[in-house]
Amino acid sequence: MTTEGENPQPAATAAAPAGSAKRALVGRLSWGLADQAASSMSNFVVGIYVARSLGVTAFGVFSLAWVTYGVVLNVSRGLATDPLVVRFSGVPEAAWRRAVARSSGTALGVGAAIGAACLVAGLALGGSVGSAFACLGVVLPGLLLQDAWRFAFFAAGTGRKAFVNDLVWGAALVPAMLVAAHVGSVAAFVLAWGASAAVAAAYGCLQSGIRPRLSGARGWLREQRDLGYRYLVENVSLSGASQLRAYGLGAIVGVGAVGAVRGAELLLGPFLAVLMGLSLVTVPEAARVLRQAPHRLGRFCLLLGGGQAAAALLWGGALLLMPDRLGALVLGDVWHSAALLIVPITLGVAGAGLGTGAAAGLRALGAARRSLRCQLFASACYVGGGLGGAVAAGTVGSAWGVAAATVSGSAVWWLQLRSALREHHHNPHPEVRTS
Repeated sequence: MTTEGENPQPAATAAAPAGSAKRALVGRLSWGLADQAASSMSNFVVGIYVARSLGVTAFGVFSLAWVTYGVVLNVSRGLATDPLVVRFSGVPEAAWRRAVARSSGTALGVGAAIGAACLVAGLALGGSVGSAFACLGVVLPGLLLQDAWRFAFFAAGTGRKAFVNDLVWGAALVPAMLVAAHVGSVAAFVLAWGASAAVAAAYGCLQSGIRPRLSGARGWLREQRDLGYRYLVENVSLSGASQLRAYGLGAIVGVGAVGAVRGAELLLGPFLAVLMGLSLVTVPEAARVLRQAPHRLGRFCLLLGGGQAAAALLWGGALLLMPDRLGALVLGDVWHSAALLIVPITLGVAGAGLGTGAAAGLRALGAARRSLRCQLFASACYVGGGLGGAVAAGTVGSAWGVAAATVSGSAVWWLQLRSALREHHHNPHPEVRTS
């Protein structure tokens, strides 16, 4: 079991030549970027298609189901796949396969358990919101298993397989979305989105040659509890804050405001999707940097976070120059309310991107206590800023409150990473964990 500041990675082996190590890093990051591009494009297209098909109010209902999925996804990641990428990146294949069978079984079990709860709650609630949540409950196991395969492939350094899996999901989305558009309801779109993910999840079993072991979930949770439960709280506080802000904004301003915020986020969709899945690439790579050249970890994290922040600002600047006619073509009726939120949401995404670099470093160091404290602080600021801004100035005020909270949270992440790096320098105790 690790303690704060220990590196939960296998002991370093003989250093590879600098040139080949850099080429390997570039190759893994390239597949990571390709995978995130595929994931981003799928999420972007789904959001745009649903927004144009349903209008702002129904799109708000779909967005409530989407943010709820985000909470459940982060429960699965905290318990099942975050410990996998921290402890089983670059380990022998036999150890990786055993770990993946149990971690994917854990993800599937989380999806089945929470999915059943969503189904019951949705049937009890009724209406369009209830039907959306009931359908979400049905498709959650497939959604979470598909995400688990992506983590597993990146832990093994085979990001190409994750990329192909996302392409399969995207291909399955096309006919599913066409059928949903013909039906014309929120529930149909939720089912189409989840059913196509289940196709990719099944394909992941063929790619890996591994069958998820539900029976291994209890043992996995027990063995990874020193990281898993802290990551669970950390992840749920992040996605739970987003969900609370969405529910609170809907109660204070109206469901249409949720759709407006989601529409503005879609315009920055490539970067938001990358932020959601960054640990697929950055935590395994940060762990490799820590094993091979620990003195370079801080610079690696700074380049990672700074690059994302700069890219988000450039994209947001381009959106400000986009003609209204083009915006309306993309988002339909949602554009006019979403356009007012581009500046604050861009600043918020840039702040989150900068903080992601520090978060990857803390995960690689195994500094779960520090990362948990950072995330709880950032989540509290997010909810307080988002809802306080909504009370003061409606939807626009909520967006500015979230932007200020995100930038503040990023500063705390970097302060904690600096302290963790100092501790690691004075007391480096790598742990060998390959089973």
